[in-house]
Amino acid sequence: MSGECQEPGPQGLQGGFPGSGGHSGALGSGQCPHPTTPVPWSLPRWRAYVAAGVLCYTNLLNYMNWFIIAGVLLDVQKFFHISDSSVGLLQTVFTVCLLLSAPVFGYLGDRHSRKATLSFGILLWSGAGLSSSFISPRYSWLFFLSRGVVGTGTASYSTIAPTILGDLFVRDQRTRVLAIFYIFIPVGSGLGYVLGSAVKALTGSWHWALRIMPCLEAVALVLLIALVPDPPRGAAEKHRQVAPGALRSSWWADVKYLWRNWSFVWSTLGVTAMAFVTGALGFWAPKFLFEARVVHGLQPPCFKEPCDSKDSLIFGALTVVTGIVGVVLGAEASRRYKKVHPRAEPLICASSLLAAAPCLYLALTLAPTTLLASYVFLALGELLLSCNWAVVADILLSVVVPRCRGTAEALQITVGHILGDAGSPYLIGLISSALRARYPDSYLQRFLSLQKSFLCCAFVIALGGGCFLLTALHLERDQAEAQQLGAGILDSEDVESQHLLPSTGASREDF
Repeated sequence: MSGECQEPGPQGLQGGFPGSGGHSGALGSGQCPHPTTPVPWSLPRWRAYVAAGVLCYTNLLNYMNWFIIAGVLLDVQKFFHISDSSVGLLQTVFTVCLLLSAPVFGYLGDRHSRKATLSFGILLWSGAGLSSSFISPRYSWLFFLSRGVVGTGTASYSTIAPTILGDLFVRDQRTRVLAIFYIFIPVGSGLGYVLGSAVKALTGSWHWALRIMPCLEAVALVLLIALVPDPPRGAAEKHRQVAPGALRSSWWADVKYLWRNWSFVWSTLGVTAMAFVTGALGFWAPKFLFEARVVHGLQPPCFKEPCDSKDSLIFGALTVVTGIVGVVLGAEASRRYKKVHPRAEPLICASSLLAAAPCLYLALTLAPTTLLASYVFLALGELLLSCNWAVVADILLSVVVPRCRGTAEALQITVGHILGDAGSPYLIGLISSALRARYPDSYLQRFLSLQKSFLCCAFVIALGGGCFLLTALHLERDQAEAQQLGAGILDSEDVESQHLLPSTGASREDF
């Protein structure tokens, strides 16, 4: 064959994709549509890494927004006069709005400009966060609503950004870049606690933490517009990009395809268990540690704001350090182990979760006796949880065809949140309040009630490990199917592609 739609090589994205955006084609379309201007899409390697750096920075801010309120939780409770069960609902509102928005952004991300969608999301969450800092304590319901709008904005980023990285890098490069990208989940979460508590300590008001974030987000928006491309879907994996306006599968057809993909289904349930635990820990752990120190006589109780922010700083620093180490260890173990074992990724996820369960259990049960041991096991549990963030993203990208990865990310986020961290903070607070109502109110009883309500996390994370073991049973088959479906698009377009790039000299052997 004298010519063919050229694809990117391992050293960068250089190939015969018509245009820099557009829609993916339907499977088995049988055509390689003729674009208006047959200009190959290409991107130097350094530009891909710059784009990845911008996406990582924005991901940092994304997760800082998730947990900045948790860093000043006691002050928010005092300011708006809300109980444990009600303040747990604050995070639930955030995540419910996120999960309801994720399918919409997944649909848009698979069919329209991903760059424009991300820009809209950043504007939405930064504007809502800034406005929430000026809400009067008489209108607590409006503060809840603003957190929901922030969740809607962050849904765009969590859904779409990983798919752009998946179209810029492949194989080991993608594993490494995803590892760096997902490092910023625990780092951003930890810095959210740190920023909230540190700014409150400097200014005497927790409101200023919400006023500083939009400045950082404005920088991210400018960098996104200037430096991040919108590559053709499937570019890095040599899957053909169909011209804008071409017929493609419907959203419902994509959902049915994903529903039959057992690796995606079981890994999503495993991610749901992770989300349940990380959501509960992220929201309640600083208060749990604060009350543990009160019980041990190391800290006086807090009766009015501002409350001592030392526990938020400690937990934030712990989350940052264990997150960095855990993500790097998980990604590197996956990269090395999958060279000798094709099911390495889900097995690594399963083993880390099954090991995290007893660590979390010991961290909770030892807290009334010895704080040092509790901190050690909490750190180990967080480290083991963090090992999975980049690995589960790599699983999704390897078992799902590029044309519906945005939808896959959206569904995984939706299921993970609706069954995971959308309800876990509220559930923990509800159980804690119910247990406290059975006994006379005291700081010791508050602590013990929160401790008992936390114990369910250890059992949930063990169930997540079992889900990843089931993922391992289906992984190879689903990866092969995804490769065949992608190759099917390319094979069906070989003849027509000769007319696109007649001078490239590409042949079947080049691929």
